[in-house]
Amino acid sequence: MRINHNIAALNTYRQLTGVNNFTQKSLEKLSSGYRINRAGDDAAGLAISEKMRGQIRGLEMATKNAQDGISLIQTAEGALNETHSILQRMRELAVQAASDTNTEKDRAELQKEVDQLAQELTRIAENTEFNTQKLLNGSFKGIFHIGANESQNIALEIGAMDSLTLNVVGDITYETESAKISATYTAVNNSGVGSGGTSAEATIVNGTYTVGGSEGAYTLEDSSGNVIANSTDGITFTGTKPGDGVADKIEFGSKLTIGTEVVIDTSQTTATINFDEPQTVSVSNNGLNAGVYKTTDDGIVNSKGEVVATFDDTEKGYVNSEGTVVMSAENALVAGVELTVVGINISSQDTANAAITTINDAIEAVSTERSKLGAYQNRLEHTINNLGTSAENLTAAESRIRDVDMAKEMMEFTKNNIISQAATAMLAQANMMPQLVLQLLQ
Repeated sequence: MRINHNIAALNTYRQLTGVNNFTQKSLEKLSSGYRINRAGDDAAGLAISEKMRGQIRGLEMATKNAQDGISLIQTAEGALNETHSILQRMRELAVQAASDTNTEKDRAELQKEVDQLAQELTRIAENTEFNTQKLLNGSFKGIFHIGANESQNIALEIGAMDSLTLNVVGDITYETESAKISATYTAVNNSGVGSGGTSAEATIVNGTYTVGGSEGAYTLEDSSGNVIANSTDGITFTGTKPGDGVADKIEFGSKLTIGTEVVIDTSQTTATINFDEPQTVSVSNNGLNAGVYKTTDDGIVNSKGEVVATFDDTEKGYVNSEGTVVMSAENALVAGVELTVVGINISSQDTANAAITTINDAIEAVSTERSKLGAYQNRLEHTINNLGTSAENLTAAESRIRDVDMAKEMMEFTKNNIISQAATAMLAQANMMPQLVLQLLQ
């Protein structure tokens, strides 16, 4: 019998220490709910589980991305719903104006509403935003990331839906500040202009004339009241008495209003236009959206103060950033002139009749864009369902690797707890064994 080394106690202690370690691990697993709490629990399982977690969280974020994409699409589509309503109202007004039961004044009132509706189309296109991103001005070209991994995305481009793109804008109008302005014109088949003709053969010669008639049926009358030329648009006037069998024609750079006095100098191809009071001048619009603009020393600015066109002396007009002449002008307008881009012209039977087809085309363009957005929305809704299913199944697989089976682990804990108690009792008995040596010493 030996007292320096109690081998039985050492063995019992080793067994008890091992059981206590197992018990502590069981308590850790039961309290955390995870089978793997550290890499040492299952190194390979931990690596697989973390990879799956990355996929699961990626799928969940992709679901959120798809939901945000639907919200963006719904924002754009909701704005286009109002665009559709505006175009339908414009078409209704065009149909009304196309009937000659309306007078010139009636059509002028109808035109006012069309002008405002065209400006609202532009405002909707320029101001519709999602998370500060413009949606309907033609600049949105987005990518929705709808997967857990690289390049799992879809692209969406929304076209411009402003009044210019939809082709429902009209001319540029502004009021002159001076009672006398100079306007250029082009003479076609006019034997009274330039060399090679005599004034006897021409109807449009040097002199002072007055614009008369009515909207859509303008006349150019001499000082005696004789009609020497006619026009339907107030821009191109055709002579009534050609001396050589070819009608004299003169085309002004801007629309002349009724009552305007024109002094023509055929040798310089210029016309001095005298007004008793400030007049509204109308010029062709080649690239400005419906709305109100102003001239500054820098050029034409929109309502936000952004320069949309600058004067180019070579091009004889205001040029936008793409190099297109949006408004012809011999000289730059003085700063402070207010320019108004009106809506599609319905001021006469002919123009109103033509406007119906133009507005139909605009309605079709908006319908096409809305249909595309609706298709994308339906696609994203199916994407969300698929992502949810994938995330659910992957989570179940990750759970089998990472999560603890509570019933099984409780069984292990109970077993280890009982063994621990038994080992503790045996350790006490083993520690009593050296005391038997005392009996040999008595």
